[in-house]
Amino acid sequence: MTTQATLAEVLTVEHHAIDEGIEKFVAASPGGPVREWAAPLVDAMEALRRHIYLEEMLVFPQLRNGPLMMPIMVMLNEHGQMWRQMAALEEQLASGDADPDALVAACRSMLELLADHNSKEEPVIYPHLDADMDEYSQSVLREFLDGGRTPDGWECARADAA
Repeated sequence: MTTQATLAEVLTVEHHAIDEGIEKFVAASPGGPVREWAAPLVDAMEALRRHIYLEEMLVFPQLRNGPLMMPIMVMLNEHGQMWRQMAALEEQLASGDADPDALVAACRSMLELLADHNSKEEPVIYPHLDADMDEYSQSVLREFLDGGRTPDGWECARADAA
């Protein structure tokens, strides 16, 4: 019998994959135009947007009432910070003459934000995914994890909050 990974385990693996994509970009040899070696960063940003979407649309609504209300508010605020940092990174990449050192510094800042965020989210929020979400919500989340995409134009709840 095969044991299915818990939702907490699956989302934690996503955290690590996102971090690894950014770290791969930071470690890349910046030879030639940035666009030529930016694929890991672009992929990580797309994965992070999707991850934020699934948390804000599929996870947090199921858990935000009760004792997790305040921790989820913190997570939403941090998602907004990440969203704005991703927008700034994408703007730098799109400019065509992005400064590799500035991009690497911005990525290191993003990695620090992610480490701080994940160190709270994984032990505080994630244990409730399998314990407190109803079976239907868990199945919807698992289905989305199997290939769901962030809707075009979607923005996180605090994308514009400063």
